[in-house]
Amino acid sequence: MMNVDPGALNELLEESQDLQADAMRPTHAAIEELVELNHSSRDDDRTDNERFYDEHRAGVASSVGGAALLSAAGGLALVGVLASSAAAMSTQDVQILQTAASIENLAVSTYKTALTLPYIGGASANGVVRKFAQVTMSQHAQHAEAFNAAVRQLGGTAQTKPDPAFVPVVDKAVKSLSGVSAAAGTLGVVGLALELENIAAETYVKDTVLASAAVNKALFASIMGVEAQHVAVLLAVQALLKADAPTLISLAPGTAAKLPSVAGSVGFPNAFYKTNSAAPATQGAVK
Repeated sequence: MMNVDPGALNELLEESQDLQADAMRPTHAAIEELVELNHSSRDDDRTDNERFYDEHRAGVASSVGGAALLSAAGGLALVGVLASSAAAMSTQDVQILQTAASIENLAVSTYKTALTLPYIGGASANGVVRKFAQVTMSQHAQHAEAFNAAVRQLGGTAQTKPDPAFVPVVDKAVKSLSGVSAAAGTLGVVGLALELENIAAETYVKDTVLASAAVNKALFASIMGVEAQHVAVLLAVQALLKADAPTLISLAPGTAAKLPSVAGSVGFPNAFYKTNSAAPATQGAVK
């Protein structure tokens, strides 16, 4: 088992949790504003549409004497059609949030499974990697809860299942770990976690752009920053494992001086996040 400086590890975890707290604080505020905005928008749009319908009906009746053309049923249908834009916005927001929750659910499940492996969650595991997996799993659970809170308040169904498109990817990766060595298994788990964290970060970058409301953009952007931190940590760990230097995955005094120079930049390969791996907005929506 690796030697880990408890003080240094606690300091690192405290910084991670501070970032998580900073992200979740505006997230809760954004959820409340998002719900208020959507409800207000639906009420305002319906009022405006009803006013338009009344004016339109009066105009038609006075100009062509066509009152008979606007029966009560037809009038209500017209109002319903005109009000649909607000409903569509709400539906899109719900689907985006449900997809985000499904990605977080998958991450929680994956880390939970990984922690059952002796070289990730057992006594022989690297202490830094084990603690990272535990804390990160907890953070993903909080993210899923935040997304689903917004879904429920918008009148949607909370997404409690993992993203169906990525489940086969995880299942295949887990099966490939059967019977491998601890070194190969650790590298495989880190690679899988990195793929999922990157999907989450890229999806939220894309959703930040796709979102129509500023509060929705803030919601995704705040959590995206935490996912980006996860990616950076995993990239550094992966690089050290591939370099056959697992002993450097440590917070023991003096370790930093032994790290290769590339360790300072390997966690940030791109100046701007790509969105090639981002999940489609409706991919994880409740069917």
